[in-house]
Amino acid sequence: MAIYVDRNTKVVIQGLTGKQGRYYGLRNRDYGTKVVAGTNPNKAGTDVDGIPIHATVAEVVSQTGANASFVIVPARFCKAAIYEAAEAGIPLIVCVTEHIPAHDQAEIYQHLKKEHPGTRMFGPNCAGILSPGQCNIGFTPAEVSRPGPVGVISRSGTLAYQALYELTEAGIGQSTCVGIGGDPVPGTSFVDALAAFVEDNETRAIVLIGEIGGNAEEEAAEFIAQHVRKPVIAYIAGMTAPPGVKMGHAGAIISGGKGTAAAKMETLEAAGVKIARNPTDIGPLVTSALS
Repeated sequence: MAIYVDRNTKVVIQGLTGKQGRYYGLRNRDYGTKVVAGTNPNKAGTDVDGIPIHATVAEVVSQTGANASFVIVPARFCKAAIYEAAEAGIPLIVCVTEHIPAHDQAEIYQHLKKEHPGTRMFGPNCAGILSPGQCNIGFTPAEVSRPGPVGVISRSGTLAYQALYELTEAGIGQSTCVGIGGDPVPGTSFVDALAAFVEDNETRAIVLIGEIGGNAEEEAAEFIAQHVRKPVIAYIAGMTAPPGVKMGHAGAIISGGKGTAAAKMETLEAAGVKIARNPTDIGPLVTSALS
């Protein structure tokens, strides 16, 4: 069974009329995702390949029952777009946009937590969320996935794709692949997604893809040790990263000797997590865990 999104999810795309929004929005639609509308107040009444464009998210919700938003607008417009979706009652927001200032991220996080506690956001700067065979919101190439019993959680989009590929090549399907993003203030954490997979009876194992910087993996390890009885396999990117240098994501920086890949792997291993030393190890480790 999928978590967060499934074949009944109805998606409004904020940014569908832009070049990237159109490309990924139509890819998601063609995969089978129920894309019900896009929004652009300057282009209301038009359509994108048959998908109607409305002026506001509230209008889309009232007319279609949309319950998820795909935010793919430039960074300077993201805060307003996310607030609009939340205020319209959208319970799930997927924001793939990168380069959102850290202070905006913190403000968005606190605003949603205080004013819209029923709204969950993935991202910013995430690959999105995919429940194979049911719903895809974001960038994830569904071609490398198949339905099955393994949940995937990742800070990195590219490594999430490889994890899906490794699992599929090993004949193992996935329940949902959750991209939480690699920026400093993600809307959804490893712990949030782990808790959801724990509650999903059809998810039998979990793959966690982390990277250097921050303490998200250490928090995940603590949660796993206390609450997760399903096998967890982890891969941590950045084993050769030099201290003090940002590696790809804004949150991927080692500072003061903390946040190293080695330290994260040690902490996860102590919590009972099986560690993949290379992404190609993910398939064999999950196969072993499920046998």
